[in-house]
Amino acid sequence: MNALNNTVAVVDYGMGNLRSVSQAVMAAAADSAVRVVVTQDPAEVRAASRVVLPGQGAMRDCMAALRDSGMEQAVREAAASKPLFGVCVGMQMLLDHSEEGDTPGLGLIAGTVQRFALEGRTQADGSRFKVPQMGWNQVQPQAPGGQRHPVWGDTPDGAYFYFVHSFYARPAQAAHCASLTDYGGLFASAVARDNIFATQFHPEKSADQGLALYRNFLAWKP
Repeated sequence: MNALNNTVAVVDYGMGNLRSVSQAVMAAAADSAVRVVVTQDPAEVRAASRVVLPGQGAMRDCMAALRDSGMEQAVREAAASKPLFGVCVGMQMLLDHSEEGDTPGLGLIAGTVQRFALEGRTQADGSRFKVPQMGWNQVQPQAPGGQRHPVWGDTPDGAYFYFVHSFYARPAQAAHCASLTDYGGLFASAVARDNIFATQFHPEKSADQGLALYRNFLAWKP
């Protein structure tokens, strides 16, 4: 991180879980000189050394809010030039298109977002799969190129993280899948490309493992 600008911008476009995300990033940065700002100002996003893009709710609403807030171009520039961490719908928005509302995404990672098709299916304990998936599930970090993504750090295989979602990402290239999770079948629970890392689960709701992920992001030098 640039020693002259140790600022992380959490993008406020009206649709993210801002309080929880910003508090978690602040907690992760507590022992460093990193400053965390929640901002609606594109100039602050452009000036920051790192960016966090949260998101919750419907994909169509999130994309419209990002566009209408004037923050879309600043997010695109950040994704091209500095470490960016997408969370939940903030991850889904990075892909090309979502089935939810037939919504175009930012097209920063090739792929689509699809709804879980689990109607009538049962889990190993005999209970029905529920959509949305809501609760803790295991995450298996992937190493498509033979090397695990640095943001995982020493996160153990099979660590539990907290999910709330009805839709999941299907990256077009296996190399962009940074972790897998099983919910009626394997899906990409994290995606990554170049200086972008993003998770379907909520690190800010995932206790110590989630804080560790944010700390790793703050130290990441892509």
